[in-house]
Amino acid sequence: MLVRRWDFWLYYIAYLCGGTIGLAYSNNLGQISESLGYSSETNMIVTLYSACSFFGRLLSAAPDFLKNKVYFARTGWLAVALVPTPLAFFWLALSGSKIALHAGTGLIGLSSGFVFAAAVSITSELFGPNSTGVNHNILITNIPLGSLLYGLLAALVYDSNIESSKQKVLIGEAMVCMGRQCYQQTFFWWGCISLLGLACSFSLFLRTRPAYDHFERNRKQRESEFF
Repeated sequence: MLVRRWDFWLYYIAYLCGGTIGLAYSNNLGQISESLGYSSETNMIVTLYSACSFFGRLLSAAPDFLKNKVYFARTGWLAVALVPTPLAFFWLALSGSKIALHAGTGLIGLSSGFVFAAAVSITSELFGPNSTGVNHNILITNIPLGSLLYGLLAALVYDSNIESSKQKVLIGEAMVCMGRQCYQQTFFWWGCISLLGLACSFSLFLRTRPAYDHFERNRKQRESEFF
C-alpha cells in the first residue's frame, strides 16, 4: 500500500511543510500586512503572491526543458524549490520592513507554486502512472490538514499578542493586534516547519536518485539505439 512506503511519507511531509505552509501564509496575508502597518498595500501584496505563484508553476516545467542538457532528478528540483521558503520566513521573523514583506511573499509564492504544479508529475514518477489520480488525492489531504494546523498556530500567537501590541485598535467588536510581534513567533515556527519539509525533500531525493539515474541511463541507451 502507498501509505506503507517511506518515500510516500517523506513526500507527504515535504509537501505539507513546504507547499501547504505557503498556502497558509497566503491565507493570512491580509492580517499580516495589517499588523505590520501596510494595510493599504494588501491588494498589491496578495497580487504579488499570486503572480509569483504563477511563475513558480511555470518554473516547474524546467526539468522537462533542461533534461537533455542538465539532468537532475525531479525530486531534487523539489528540494531546490523548497529552499526559499524557510529563508523567507526567517527573514520575515527578523524584519518587519516593507522590503522583507514583499521579497518574502515573492519567494514563498515562487516556492509553493512550483510545488503545487510539480506534485502530479512527481507522484506519477514515484508511484507509477496507473493510479496517479488516487495517489495524488491521497497526497493532497495534507492541504486541509496543514491549513487547519498552521492557521490555528497563527491565530493562537496573534491572539496572545493583542494585549502586548504597540497600539490597540478596535474594529467593530474585535481587537486588532498591531506590530511585528503579532506574527513574529508564527514566522519563526513556520520557518522551522519548512526546514523540516526541506530536510524530508532532500532525504527523498537521496533515496530516489539511484532510480532516476538508472531510468535516465536506460532512456539515453534507447535513444542511441534508435538513432
